[in-house]
Amino acid sequence: MSEQRINGAIDRIERALIRIEVQASRARASEELLENHEKLKSRVAASLAQLDGLIESLEK
Repeated sequence: MSEQRINGAIDRIERALIRIEVQASRARASEELLENHEKLKSRVAASLAQLDGLIESLEK
């Protein structure tokens, strides 16, 4: 996978996370949504960490 494609994928994931955070801030009244947001945010962070590992291994 080229570095450009990897960076593009990371950018899309980060933009999606921003959209999720914006929507969560609009829905503060719903505790369930906040809990789901935190779970999703955690999963996205874990996915980003995996991508970082993949990128690092490709650069070696």
